[in-house]
Amino acid sequence: MAGVTPRPFRIKLRGSVLTLIRLPNRRQVRGKLHQISTTGGLMHLEQPLDEKLQVELIFHLGETTIREKIEMMFPMWATQGWLQPFRFLELPEASKKVLETSLLSFVQQAQDQTPQTPAPELPTT
Repeated sequence: MAGVTPRPFRIKLRGSVLTLIRLPNRRQVRGKLHQISTTGGLMHLEQPLDEKLQVELIFHLGETTIREKIEMMFPMWATQGWLQPFRFLELPEASKKVLETSLLSFVQQAQDQTPQTPAPELPTT
């Protein structure tokens, strides 16, 4: 299929990365990233935000602080709070590269921290 761009890779964070959302009225809301890619993601919030609301999202991935404008999408009820998708607005190419590099680094660190299961020892006869 010509002209189709591949979907950017995304990583599941399952709430391990905390976020700060700065609303247009300067109020701040805390959340947790559930999933993220270079185009958007999914956040866990105690209370949903209005669909199409444009806010500033701030979070840390490793040593990098990401601070970008996002647009909230339609929220979904979860067992404890809400899962709310979002998309990045006008993400500059430089910021996109930083985010992509940070995501790859985050995945690599997570893999490095996963304990390797030793191969089972075979009984000697």
